Amino acid sequence: MCLDSEGGVHILLRLPRQPVRPSHLPSSPYHVAVRDVPVTRHVDVAPAFVAEAVAGMPLREALGDDHGPVVDGGEADVELTADGDTIFAQGAIKGTIAIACSRCVTPMAISFDERIRVTFVPAAELAPADAAATAEDDGVELASDELDVFPYADELIDLAPLVREQFVLAVPYAPLCREDCQGLCPQCGADKNVAPCTCTRPADPRFAALAGVKLPS
Repeated sequence: MCLDSEGGVHILLRLPRQPVRPSHLPSSPYHVAVRDVPVTRHVDVAPAFVAEAVAGMPLREALGDDHGPVVDGGEADVELTADGDTIFAQGAIKGTIAIACSRCVTPMAISFDERIRVTFVPAAELAPADAAATAEDDGVELASDELDVFPYADELIDLAPLVREQFVLAVPYAPLCREDCQGLCPQCGADKNVAPCTCTRPADPRFAALAGVKLPS
């Protein structure tokens, strides 16, 4: 507020400036510019972000769309440090995956909290075979010290493949609601964990010709 020469009152409003995001900065929360390292990045993982990755798993095809793995979400906290062009990332990725038991299709939830420690190097520094195996998983066998190496290009670290990988690895090959799960009756579909099934096991037709054979006493 101020007074003019004639005694009038003027109110000056100072509106806060809205930060302008330069066009060259990463727009995805999973992208980190190399020039910003060292930095710690927290990302809330939305279900849709990894849905496509887990949807293509063989387990999804075996259980069906109603019982296959569905990501309920999660979060990632990653600390990045640099040594020249090499970027080191460590932290934790955790989440919850809804899935069905592979024997009785009872709904269940799997929670995981994995520590991660990986290295990002310029894509140009990777050997051609290593770069192809990392980017396309074409079956080239890597040494043990190369398994946790990710390439980056254009001075940009992409955490998305790392996060997706952890969610895919968290899905067990054959999830069980409990170790001694009895599964479903193949004839009537009853859950044998709830009550014993009274169905009789059908005879194997391959042995039908032996039904009338009497063994000598």
